[in-house]
Amino acid sequence: MQDKYISVTALTRYIKFKIDNDVHLQEVYLKGEISNFKAHTRGHFYFTIKDETSRINAIMFSYNASKIKFTPEDGMKVLVKGKISVFETTGNYQIYVEEMQEDGVGNLYVAFEQLKKKLGDEGLFDAKYKKPIPKIPMRVGIVTAPTGAAVKDILSTIKRRFPICETILFPCLVQGELAKDDIVKKLDIADNYDLDVIILGRGGGSIEDLWPFNEEVVARKVFNCKTPIISGVGHQIDFTICDFVADVRAETPTGAAERAVPMLSDLLLEIDSYKTRYTNAVRRILDNNKLRLKKLKESYILKNPLSMYEIKEQKLDNIIDKLNTCMNAVIYTAKSKLEIIENSIIFKDPKILYDDKLKKTNHLIEKLELLNPLNAIKRGYSITKKDNKCITSIKDIKKDDNINVMIKDGEIKAKVMEVKNG
Repeated sequence: MQDKYISVTALTRYIKFKIDNDVHLQEVYLKGEISNFKAHTRGHFYFTIKDETSRINAIMFSYNASKIKFTPEDGMKVLVKGKISVFETTGNYQIYVEEMQEDGVGNLYVAFEQLKKKLGDEGLFDAKYKKPIPKIPMRVGIVTAPTGAAVKDILSTIKRRFPICETILFPCLVQGELAKDDIVKKLDIADNYDLDVIILGRGGGSIEDLWPFNEEVVARKVFNCKTPIISGVGHQIDFTICDFVADVRAETPTGAAERAVPMLSDLLLEIDSYKTRYTNAVRRILDNNKLRLKKLKESYILKNPLSMYEIKEQKLDNIIDKLNTCMNAVIYTAKSKLEIIENSIIFKDPKILYDDKLKKTNHLIEKLELLNPLNAIKRGYSITKKDNKCITSIKDIKKDDNINVMIKDGEIKAKVMEVKNG
């Protein structure tokens, strides 16, 4: 009876033998979408090939992996050639890929790029909308799954770096169809909780696992929150739409916690540095003021305060003396001029001034009479004009010109008969 039972190893080896000897499975051409891609340090590729309903594990050893001309990544549609075999340790059947080429991009990645472009065109990724993270946050909200590595990493990092900070967990689903609505709900609650900053995080996973963080409704909620949000979703190589919309993107949940709070020891050192700088600055001011006060105390003026007024009084006396000298000089000059006027003959007898002016006036009249042409006419002279202009030269007239000759008792109209040079 016991001979009917075989071991798991024997069964696995039998199945492996059957598969390895099936000619239809030794050269398989397969198409599908890459998921959970990992590149080993030795050059091997480990990943899953899937379609809408099924998936199969795949491995591509380094000697084949080195031949392909592109870098495989999650979401990439590929065409592969390989053989099917069983990995005895786990009993899983898998495809050992020998050749691989690209066959377009997976549906989720198309949706990712489309939403990324849409929100980017709307400006949701613009730096001008990014809210600053407080330097010393005292209340930090955490929106993530209540269990798992992500929440543990966040809490332990905050406790290690800034233990005086209060942390408030808003547990939510982070995977599956219901996750997007739950994330939006918990973000809404946290945003009205008077927090300094919110960490939105989860651990790594495939693109399907992280997809709730690529949903448009989640991205818009992150953008519209009034509280600064740090996104820490997945591993270093993972990017989600929430990373682009959040105020700060961290590579991991641990990185998000590090970006959220400062290191308390560094903060204390900074405070001590400021304290030392301000203390030294105040001490320098006090020392300078003490030195100035000492110099003032030792100054001649403070030791002899009346000397300051004596100097001022001496200057005032000099100014008064100068003013008096100037005033006396002005008065003396005016006085001298007045004495000259008072002592003059004209000032003493105004009639003399009148007679002198009359004499000068008569003399001028006589000069004017001598220059008057009418007086010359009275003495027998005449004035000859042509066209009401005086003739002073024979060049002014010619034969047959009509002229007027003025004499003392009338005017003679004449005609030039002949012009002779003198």
